[in-house]
Amino acid sequence: QVQLTESGGGLVQAGGSLRLSCAASGATLGAYAVGWFRQGPRKEREFVAFMSWSGSDPTYTRYSDAVNGRFTVSRDNSRVYLQMNSLDPADTDVYYCAATYRGVGSTREDDYRAWGQGTQVTVSS
Repeated sequence: QVQLTESGGGLVQAGGSLRLSCAASGATLGAYAVGWFRQGPRKEREFVAFMSWSGSDPTYTRYSDAVNGRFTVSRDNSRVYLQMNSLDPADTDVYYCAATYRGVGSTREDDYRAWGQGTQVTVSS
């Protein structure tokens, strides 16, 4: 079973950028799609982005309306990345990566089977 670990979070000023990384261990990501979600205090976890995967290439990428045009998902052989630009204090949350056990991503957290522990992103005004 794949285990996921996020890194790259931190404190940044509004308008700045961060790049989150999601690393797999225990098993490779293989043909799994990976999604990013975020959750703040007293808030439900919300969808941020996902990348569907054929096993060698991305097949589809989707973003929430809140981050579309500012965030970009990418992937190499061992990690999935979330490049976050033009950050706003409203983006302050704990960010999680998650993997489905299939190649098709989803906006629904119930479709994901493996989750990381999360990484804190704080954007100051």
